Amino acid sequence: MNAIRARVRGALLAAGRGAVLSIASLAGSITLFVWTVLSIAFIPLGIGLVTTPYVLELVRKHANRRRLLAVTWSDVRIPVPYRPFPKDLRTGFTGQVERTTLLLKDPATWRDIRWLLVDMTAGYVVSIVAGALLLYPVEGFVLAAGLWRVFTDDRYWYAFVPVDSQASGLAAAALGMVLFATGVLVSERLLRLHFVIARSVLAPTHEQELARRIDRLTETRHEAVDTAAFELRRIERDLHDGAQARLVAMGMNLGTVEALIEKDPAQAKKLLAMARESSAEALTELRDLVRGIHPPVLAERGLGDAVRALALRLPFESEVQVELSGRADAAIESAAYFAVSETLTNAAKHSGADRVWVDIRHADAALRVSVTDNGRGGAAVGSGSGLSGIERRLGTFDGIMAVSSPAGGPTMVTMEIPCELS
Repeated sequence: MNAIRARVRGALLAAGRGAVLSIASLAGSITLFVWTVLSIAFIPLGIGLVTTPYVLELVRKHANRRRLLAVTWSDVRIPVPYRPFPKDLRTGFTGQVERTTLLLKDPATWRDIRWLLVDMTAGYVVSIVAGALLLYPVEGFVLAAGLWRVFTDDRYWYAFVPVDSQASGLAAAALGMVLFATGVLVSERLLRLHFVIARSVLAPTHEQELARRIDRLTETRHEAVDTAAFELRRIERDLHDGAQARLVAMGMNLGTVEALIEKDPAQAKKLLAMARESSAEALTELRDLVRGIHPPVLAERGLGDAVRALALRLPFESEVQVELSGRADAAIESAAYFAVSETLTNAAKHSGADRVWVDIRHADAALRVSVTDNGRGGAAVGSGSGLSGIERRLGTFDGIMAVSSPAGGPTMVTMEIPCELS
């Protein structure tokens, strides 16, 4: 009995959602399609160069809203394959022309436009049927309850049943019951079919996906080379300005000690103490440098314990949860470790938080890490917070990052790297 109730509740929910989608498909998709066609048609007149970016931005928001509903309501994931705009995009009318050109060259834009056509036709039909199968039977039950008397002089048709008497009203109720039972069985499937149809149009083809991945890998390869060169320069600088300088000073002190050891033993003893301090400081700097390249705890005990060690050094309370059944490749572990390290550093410096939560797990062939703090929020990629560097680091391994940081907090940084555990 409980299973039946749950099935009916799920079907009713799907029917309501189908009704909402049918309205969005008509009102939203038809309106945006007309605006898009008119805006593109007015490009030769110059007007479209100004309006097209705004109209296509609305189209993308409409499509992204449907993507969100797809994964939320039916667990249908539709990728978001839009090409990013270059950072040096100009402003003013020239910038509008460049933006329009980039949008029209993006294959995802034309898939969105095709989807508007499909959504206002096939998408609308599927969604309205999902809703009607559970909403339309109500009319049959009301007719059987006595509403049929209103139509004794003028025959009323309920579907294919002419209603003009109590018997025909009961026949309408019987048909409504059949439709309701059918809706209970298929409404959730029809709702999912609506999103599957959207995915078949919005998602890139296999060839397009391969081309996008090649472009992405080419971009991240260049970024990885630049990052490696930057890290090499940093290591050289740290060695030259830190440990190397202290070792040179220690050597000079030892030379002086050698000259003073017989003439001024007391001064020689002081210099030996200074040389010992310099050696200890140089050793500490070398250890910090090695830890910055690849922390020993990461190599010896894995990502979970390495992140726990990071969290212990934070100036506020932290909680780390790890659910890993094995270890990822060393390069992926290193990328995840330094990404978490940079995120925690940002939280400590800029968020004003007094507590942070780190969750590390492996699911669906991907390493997933989320870092949440209860700070003031307002973090964004590209705002100088270091998050853009994390995104580039993860992109080298085809990883992605999402940031949720509304004003007032909390801030949640989610990272995902495709990998298998050994």
